[in-house]
Amino acid sequence: MQERQGSAENGRSNVMLSSGIYNYIDVMNKAADAAWLQETAISHNIANGDTPGYKRQDVDFEGVFQRELGKMKYVSLDEKISNIHMDHLEAPLYTDAEDFSYRLDKNNVDPEQEYAELASTRIKYNALIDSMTTEFRKIKSVIK
Repeated sequence: MQERQGSAENGRSNVMLSSGIYNYIDVMNKAADAAWLQETAISHNIANGDTPGYKRQDVDFEGVFQRELGKMKYVSLDEKISNIHMDHLEAPLYTDAEDFSYRLDKNNVDPEQEYAELASTRIKYNALIDSMTTEFRKIKSVIK
């Protein structure tokens, strides 16, 4: 008897998991991971602000996300999100403006710009975490 209940419970949870209820949470989780990676890159940029020849690093999750959404035209956002391949949302770390430097030591880090980017990234990360928490609360209230 317990096995049947377990099977029924597992069947329900599989339906719930495949129903798309977590699609937006999964995307927000990928965005939060990218924001964390971007914050790390910015911290390295600030730490290497006086290192001759150092080139700033950055992360481009927004570009990757826009390209992935742009592959599907003339469909709703819900449909686009449900059809996104999460492994395609890996945010690449790249060297920004490798050939550009306004300084004689060939370093292209602007500390003021980095601190502004750091503040923006932290706000973005906190907003994503708050949004995911809100979504989980909504799911929890429905389950109760």
